[in-house]
Amino acid sequence: MESNAVSSARPSATPDDGRTRDRVTGLLLEHGAQTATELAGRLGVSPAAVRRHLDSLVAEGRAAERALPGSVRGRGRPARHFVLTDAGRAGFPHAYDDLALTALRFVAAHGGADAVRDVAEQQLAGLEERCSTAVARAATTSSAPVDRAQVLAEALTAEGYAASASAISSGGQLCQHHCPVAHVAAEFPQLCEAETAVIGRLVGTHVQRLATIAHGDGICTTHIPGNTSRGPRPSPIERAAPARHGARPAPSPTPQSARERTPA
Repeated sequence: MESNAVSSARPSATPDDGRTRDRVTGLLLEHGAQTATELAGRLGVSPAAVRRHLDSLVAEGRAAERALPGSVRGRGRPARHFVLTDAGRAGFPHAYDDLALTALRFVAAHGGADAVRDVAEQQLAGLEERCSTAVARAATTSSAPVDRAQVLAEALTAEGYAASASAISSGGQLCQHHCPVAHVAAEFPQLCEAETAVIGRLVGTHVQRLATIAHGDGICTTHIPGNTSRGPRPSPIERAAPARHGARPAPSPTPQSARERTPA
């Protein structure tokens, strides 16, 4: 009888529950849509325990269930995937959206779209400088854009972007699962354009934005083309040397403009 009374007096939620729930939201932010089984594998707990936390997050409006195409479990039923909602993302740091919006609206009213772009490029200059150090170290072992993207993803994660990179048949993809300025970029796409240009310069090739959180997508996705078969670029000395036996000199590559606009 005494043991029953003690057990009934235990609180329904413990500090461990709160920490596990925070880890669940962190994994949803970092890796995107996942099933309870996938989360359980990463956390080292049972799927049943994870489902309990997911049910609580859904009830609080911090997570939502989403059926992904091609994901099937027993007897043709779609696997239950869970993603963070806007309310769930709000629990992670943001860049003072209200103040930033007010400032950029003032800049746009007095200087136009180009002035907003200048602000975006200036704001990202520090990020580019910090990430370029890591990417430069990686370039000593491999100059492939996809390999650079892997290192860039780690550098962006340290900056709060929860980024990852993966290889695909046409090259690679850089995915950012968190955007600190998503609400501001929804009104001022110059921020996304400037960030895309930074990614292109860091990986050393032209890149294309396929999706952005600012425009309602779950992840910011950037396509990075793979190496071409044209061979290594000639050195400046080789480009300056006269052509032999009537061969035409190879055209010099066109530098990527820092203000090249890439569709979001």
